[in-house]
Amino acid sequence: MILFLGLLGMVMGLVILTAVIKVNPFLSFLIISILGGLFLGIPLSGIIKSIEKGIGDMFGSVLIVISLGAMLGKIVAESGAAQVIADSMIRVFGEKNIQWGLMLTGFIIGIPLFYNVGFVICIPIIFTLVYKYKLPAVFIGLPMMAALSVAHGFLPPHPSPVALIAYFHADMGKTLILGLILAIPALILAGPVFSLSLKGIKPLPGESLFYVSEPNNSPKPGVFVSFFIALLPVFLLLISRVLVMISPSGSFIRMALNFISEPDILMLISLILASLFLGDIQNKGISHLMKVYETAIRDIAMILLIIGGAGALKQVLVDSGVGNQIAGYFSSIPLNPLILGWLIAATIRICLGSATLAGLTTAGIILPMMHGQVINPNLMVLAIGSGSLMFSHVNDPGFWMFKEYFHISLKDTFRSWSLMETIVSLTGITGVLVLHTLL
Repeated sequence: MILFLGLLGMVMGLVILTAVIKVNPFLSFLIISILGGLFLGIPLSGIIKSIEKGIGDMFGSVLIVISLGAMLGKIVAESGAAQVIADSMIRVFGEKNIQWGLMLTGFIIGIPLFYNVGFVICIPIIFTLVYKYKLPAVFIGLPMMAALSVAHGFLPPHPSPVALIAYFHADMGKTLILGLILAIPALILAGPVFSLSLKGIKPLPGESLFYVSEPNNSPKPGVFVSFFIALLPVFLLLISRVLVMISPSGSFIRMALNFISEPDILMLISLILASLFLGDIQNKGISHLMKVYETAIRDIAMILLIIGGAGALKQVLVDSGVGNQIAGYFSSIPLNPLILGWLIAATIRICLGSATLAGLTTAGIILPMMHGQVINPNLMVLAIGSGSLMFSHVNDPGFWMFKEYFHISLKDTFRSWSLMETIVSLTGITGVLVLHTLL
């Protein structure tokens, strides 16, 4: 019982430090890891070793993928390829179906781009359409935001799914395919269907943040190149996995395909091709391209530190042996581990506000329980990812970004943004349970 109280205290400590005192999440993880290690009986010298090992193991698993993914997203945005994709989708769907066009556009942009980058790219597109077609901003914009959120929570190469895949030794290709299956109903229900109830939401009086960006006359890539590069990681992953299944066992071809389908190599190939096709689109040369990539790394530096801090806490729990006791306790409770993973992640998400923090913290708690359980690790990644999106509110920066850009009241932000995230989360866990019964 004391160990369970200690674990609860560690989680509550993270909540207090991060949400109440507003301590940086990375520092919060380090502080709680040290205090938790002391409480759980790890020797002083052992605590430091656990923290260093946890951070090192986590960085070794995700650092390359996340860094290359950030660079790829940056060049897609910098080159204008994201704008080309958006314009193409609008032409295809037309004004009457503009919500569906924006939803698909947001999803395509959201696959290679990190959430904050995708948000900034999508907002000018939404504002332009608001002025052009005189439509309610939340009504047409929420499906695009839902698409970004689904991609962020369900699909690699986004930080939380990649880290969870490493935690549970899941298969990135299978997780991606299953994530895409879950994304379809989540996108439809949380996007165009739910937004039908939001037509009456209007901006507050006074100056809003609505704007139409200045026209960019710089040369942009073609439609095919834009789509090809933005979706290249997905294409390479799916194609390589299919070819692996049909290639002879033990052959050089299969070994080569397995090598290419490794996340690190896959993202490196994608970035090289993106650099060749998009990097010199404005004839600014390699030096400009490298500065773009340096900016991308600066943008995700704190995300990487948070992931490393979560790895430290996980290792402290593992080394203390508390994980085995937790696993023994929950093994006697007739609750599906997938539901439990979702529930823990949802609780932490509501308390801490960060989807990444919720997912990574839950992984450290759930991982010991996986031993002896016949649970598909790919579905566990998606169950926790679904829970990590549950009910965004005032402690989530995304909540305030949505409120301020759309210039709506707190009540309307809860009514639109918070409920949208909740629908995505509930749809996700429902889909996971359905897939669990089928697979």
